[in-house]
Amino acid sequence: QLQVVESGGGLVQPGNSLRLSCAASGFTLGYYAVGWFRQAPGKEREGVSCINNSGDNTIYAASVKGRFTISRDNAKNTVYLQMNSLKPEDTGVYYCARKWVCLGDTLDAWGQGTLVTVSS
Repeated sequence: QLQVVESGGGLVQPGNSLRLSCAASGFTLGYYAVGWFRQAPGKEREGVSCINNSGDNTIYAASVKGRFTISRDNAKNTVYLQMNSLKPEDTGVYYCARKWVCLGDTLDAWGQGTLVTVSS
């Protein structure tokens, strides 16, 4: 079964950090670009970051640039999103998805995601 599974979410106070993981099963994640997305309550899903298949090119939404870092370990078939200096507006369900290229469409249906709640 081809799937990605997101993990690492939780409840944190503003200013703290979390690291999300996107683990692939059933396929080699290293062949693909991987994007992180989030959906806040009552809002549409938005792109947060993306990394190309080799890991040497990344893009970030303006709202997270300088605070979030995307990385990948192809040997572990996993992509990470390190989130620092979290703000309440970062709250939402975070999803990952594979793409052929970062500016392309996602290739699969959305998974369960992982919930991030930033609140004091």
